[in-house]
Amino acid sequence: MSLCPPFRCGWKPGPRDSRGASPQLPDQDFEALLAGCLRNGCLFEDTSFPATLSSIGSGSLLQKLPPRLPWKRPPELHSNPQFYSGKAKRLDLCQGIVGKFAQPPETTHQDILSWVVPLNQSFTEKYAGIFQFWFWHYGNWIPVVIDDRLPVNEAGQLVFVSSTYKNLFWGALLEKAYAKLSGSYEDLQFGQVSEALVDFTGGVTMTINLAEAHGNLWDLLTKATCHRTLIGCQTHSGEKVLENGLVDGHAYTLTGIRKVTCKHRPEYLVKLRNPWGKVEWKGDWSDSSSKWELLSPKEKILLLRKDNDGEFWMTLQDFKAHFVLLVICKLTPGLLTEEAARKWTYTMREGRWEKGSTAGGRRQLLQDTFWKNPQFLLSVWRPEEGRRSLRPCSVLVSLLQKPRHRRRNQKPYLAIGFYLYRYHDGQRRLPPKFFQSNAPLSQPDKFLREKEVSQELCLDPGTYVILPCTLEAHQKSEFILREIEDQNEGQNECFTKFFEKYTEINAVQLQNILNHMTWSSPGSTPPLFSLEACQGILALLDLNASGTMSIQEFRDLWKQLKLYQKIFYKRDNGSGYLSWAQLQVAMREAGTVLSDDVCQLMLIRYGGPSLQMDFVSFVHLMLRVENMEDVFQNLTQDGKGIYLQKSEWLMSS
Repeated sequence: MSLCPPFRCGWKPGPRDSRGASPQLPDQDFEALLAGCLRNGCLFEDTSFPATLSSIGSGSLLQKLPPRLPWKRPPELHSNPQFYSGKAKRLDLCQGIVGKFAQPPETTHQDILSWVVPLNQSFTEKYAGIFQFWFWHYGNWIPVVIDDRLPVNEAGQLVFVSSTYKNLFWGALLEKAYAKLSGSYEDLQFGQVSEALVDFTGGVTMTINLAEAHGNLWDLLTKATCHRTLIGCQTHSGEKVLENGLVDGHAYTLTGIRKVTCKHRPEYLVKLRNPWGKVEWKGDWSDSSSKWELLSPKEKILLLRKDNDGEFWMTLQDFKAHFVLLVICKLTPGLLTEEAARKWTYTMREGRWEKGSTAGGRRQLLQDTFWKNPQFLLSVWRPEEGRRSLRPCSVLVSLLQKPRHRRRNQKPYLAIGFYLYRYHDGQRRLPPKFFQSNAPLSQPDKFLREKEVSQELCLDPGTYVILPCTLEAHQKSEFILREIEDQNEGQNECFTKFFEKYTEINAVQLQNILNHMTWSSPGSTPPLFSLEACQGILALLDLNASGTMSIQEFRDLWKQLKLYQKIFYKRDNGSGYLSWAQLQVAMREAGTVLSDDVCQLMLIRYGGPSLQMDFVSFVHLMLRVENMEDVFQNLTQDGKGIYLQKSEWLMSS
């Protein structure tokens, strides 16, 4: 097999690109099937995934089910069934009576949800009992067509996933489509958090065993939450709710992190979400914990929400003790904004290990077969003013093995890994002698029986060779090799170097950083932040009244600033200012709806003499509004009003 040349994949999936139809699924044309059912006045029945026990499975799951298992359509289960409602809370999926289906991460990311779940489907307009969903399946987004017959018990309750809003059925139907893709409902029991993240996003995952996590776990989380990532985690194996409120063998989503000041010493907290939308941690920093009294009133108000919604805080130490795996899913350019995608290089190539030719096994088999493994070139470069930069690049390499059987629990995954070598120019393919005299730059700590293994590498510009392999030689399988090269790492050098010198920064230093950052403004001049503006920003974000800001807080701020900038320049018509009408539209796009009178008051308060608002003032306004929204949501008991003590009011105003 010859050396594969570097291939830059700039393809971003179109609205619905079905080029990747899975060989494991029947070729079903959704539009044609829908039209046929409407024409004949019948409801669709999917014979490829029938409403029988064969679609449930054949093992231990059947023992947990009622002896009789009817299948019913949503119109038979509710008088007013709806597919999806934008008014529903994000935490609206509940665990079924049986089963451990990992809730898809999209419920907190509307753009990803609408990609996987076409939200224009309904039980009224053009209803024919047929629905379609999209999954990333080994290199392509593929459609999965299902009928809407769902398994229920004798009381008419859904056996698997349901919604807290009993008339919403998008979650139950999505689960059925995922079960069809996986082979059966039972096959979902064997899935890992990392597999669901890949199948629902097409992203590249990094799995970290928390028992072996190094001391830089907090730094890793800080960096991950700053970027466009989804983060999942999993508790120890089991199936029961523990006394501490955690659920054994359960997947959670990590939604935030925060370093707080607790009696003059820092405490590192992580925020987690139970996809059930209830059942929370009961230990330190839980909703009812006395630890919250150690914080300043402002910090407590903005962080603590006493509501049994499945979301809670706990210390990083407790997190490491009670959870087994941490999975970070880095989204690929297909699900990033066009601006963000341009700063990444995404490469995807397919290969195979063939017994007797390219299935060479691990490096310990050097003398015999290792050199036979497929070889792929990796070209690392950073476009910088038309020349090659000498600064190292961050490259995430992923090896994804394809299933050897449609049903994931029929044949276990092979133990896989990959090696990285420096490429020697002029050689079409690295010969056996090369591997005998050259050590790899990177190699697996251990080979894992996982769907995907990945590693983040810091590489100098140049050309490298990747050798994906199985633990043992002569093992046949197909695989996908992906590389994500982040060419935007240098954008953060300015503030990263600053925080290497200062652990916390004040308003003067914040002004210095913001006015030296690289802004992607369409105008000729970037925004200019005054000292007064930076003092105002710091006052809003300084929860512990220290007068300073940490690197994590700055990264969160920078993420918000980029979002505000995108919205502002979309609405200012190139003038650099927002009028009253433009401000209303911009704030609505940012998720805040103001009445005419309030919008006018905000323009008077934050705008200039001509009642127009520049970008820096817009930033100050948006930060204030979001802060006040958090305060209200955390303190309200009925969603209509709040009670504040005088000290709390002064701290939050």
